[in-house]
Amino acid sequence: MTINIAEAEMLLSYAEEMASYGYRYAAYPVNKVNDSYTVEFFRTLEGAEDHCLGGPDDAGYLKSLSVNSLINDLNMVLHSGVDTSRNESFDINSYAKMLKEKKEILDNNSNTKTMNEKNLEYLKDQLKYTGFGETFDAELRENVLKGDKDFKIMHTGIMNNGLPNKDTLIVELNFKRSEQTDMYFFNSYHVNLQKEENKPCLEQTFYINKDSASITMKEAYNLMEGRSVNKELKNKEGESYNCWLKINFKESDSQGNFKLNQYHQNYGYDLEASVAKHSIKELNTPQYKDDLLNSLKKGNLQSATFVVGGVESKMYVEANPQFKTVNVYDANFQRINHRESKEEKKAESQKESVSKDNKQSSDSDEGDSGKKDNKVKKRKSPSL
Repeated sequence: MTINIAEAEMLLSYAEEMASYGYRYAAYPVNKVNDSYTVEFFRTLEGAEDHCLGGPDDAGYLKSLSVNSLINDLNMVLHSGVDTSRNESFDINSYAKMLKEKKEILDNNSNTKTMNEKNLEYLKDQLKYTGFGETFDAELRENVLKGDKDFKIMHTGIMNNGLPNKDTLIVELNFKRSEQTDMYFFNSYHVNLQKEENKPCLEQTFYINKDSASITMKEAYNLMEGRSVNKELKNKEGESYNCWLKINFKESDSQGNFKLNQYHQNYGYDLEASVAKHSIKELNTPQYKDDLLNSLKKGNLQSATFVVGGVESKMYVEANPQFKTVNVYDANFQRINHRESKEEKKAESQKESVSKDNKQSSDSDEGDSGKKDNKVKKRKSPSL
């Protein structure tokens, strides 16, 4: 509809008044500059269309539209900052359409920005809880704003697990955009473990679980070192279960990934009971005991204080769910076999037994001495 822009406010007021009386449709000449005197209002669509058909032969001469649409377009034009002080023709339909498209673009940009920010926070949390810290914020933002189908971030870490050697982890973090939501997800990370002793590198891909706890970078390193990690996982039905994971270096899948063996809770491995078979000082303090067990569940080679024959020595332990025990290493990281482990417990038990026997013998001697003293005193007592 082409109107005299100076008449826009009057036409808006007239249209709102007619709408209040129940008029829902309007008809206007197409090839004319319109004002409140050239626009006709009708209660029904049929009435408006009949009026248009009753006009001149030129079918484009009259056209109908809803009153609400006319009111919305006039409001949009008047609030856009257009100068209404001059008498000049103005196509409100085209201008209103342009303003709507501009608003949609701005709204979409705003929605996209909001979505991107939420997506970034989600990705940052995923990286944080998988053990990669908060060092990738700038790279994440840059890649998400690019809008590519997928992207990668490289990370290098030095791991030593308390050992004198230092191993290098070169990690490739993989992100992919969803085709349904346009949100990016952290899907997996590929680890290349390079040993300091010039051994061949070892590679493994770890996938991010959306419904259960994912394997952290430290746990991934422990698994690649041949140790076991305890995790809470979910089956296909969504039911949670506890199990120990251990890499089977003898079997791999079609993608070159080593198989992960699982030792479920029904397998019968009791970590606490296995640790309790050793004379470990930290087990006597609840907090230290919990710290020790939690560290072993993460697959760490954990230092502990062993007490053998009253002598304290620093050793290292790791969980071994496959054989339902714990592995013990001396201060030089040499494996102590199961027999030596038993001897340690036996020595401590014998020491306690000897100590108990000595105490009983001492108590017995004190008792005999007391009886002798009583006899002596009895002999010396005067007779009555």
